[in-house]
Amino acid sequence: MESDAAPDRKDEWARHWQYPGVPGLDLLRARYVRHSFTRHTHEGFVLGAVRRGIEDVLMPEGTIRARPGTVVMINPEVPHSARAGVPEGWVYSTLYPSSGLVATIAEDVTTLRGTAGFAETIVEDPDTARLVHEVHRAAEEGNALAADSVLRMTVARLLRRHGRSLPARPPLASGARTAALARQLLEERMADPPSLEELAQELGTSPFALLRAFKAAYGLPPHTWLTDARVRRARHLLDAGTAPAEAAVAVGFADQPHLNRHFTRIVGVPPGAYRRERTVVRPTSAR
Repeated sequence: MESDAAPDRKDEWARHWQYPGVPGLDLLRARYVRHSFTRHTHEGFVLGAVRRGIEDVLMPEGTIRARPGTVVMINPEVPHSARAGVPEGWVYSTLYPSSGLVATIAEDVTTLRGTAGFAETIVEDPDTARLVHEVHRAAEEGNALAADSVLRMTVARLLRRHGRSLPARPPLASGARTAALARQLLEERMADPPSLEELAQELGTSPFALLRAFKAAYGLPPHTWLTDARVRRARHLLDAGTAPAEAAVAVGFADQPHLNRHFTRIVGVPPGAYRRERTVVRPTSAR
């Protein structure tokens, strides 16, 4: 059986965790060289700042190159992947504030109507990039007042400078309705999903028509979306204390090594390491 430890790469390290002093926030600080993130989405927002090296982030509109001094902002449910942009990889700090937390801050400091989000994906903003790193430092030192304060300053500054109201979803056209039904069926049968042909037959369409409609609606083909959804559900189970082997079976992976592989490529750490950080609070020195 595969080990649940982090990959044996002495030049790579990662910590993905939650700090109890700031509810509604996940944090990831890491150095990656050979690791790459497969295409995936997040329920909340992504705010990332590279400290060293370059990260190539593959967005629907193309690849952006995140360097030191830039801030990457990704809205919820936007498909993206990432990899090293230079041989030495990249070192970065990432904040994952929940949609609810960002909405609360937006209501306090902006006049944005509807659902607040970001109009740009990457900006040159060294001062705000430093704030992203400062949130991590404060959380790792156990300074709840500073971590919460700097986080809110960071999100407020980005919303004021680059915020926009995210477009409301239009009424579903025929293809989009079919995609939504397919997604619902996959969510309901996550542990034992139908084949593409079976799914298409059940929805009264053809496999290729379903593929096109699903990708147009969600930015991912059904099989990729399902893997992402399984990892997302596994995260919720791990948050609740479920063992990785049990979570793997519950969401439809063949076994824990199967979960390990996909989880690490989407979350950035193995499921065992992820779960341990949900149960143990420990300060760490800055790398």
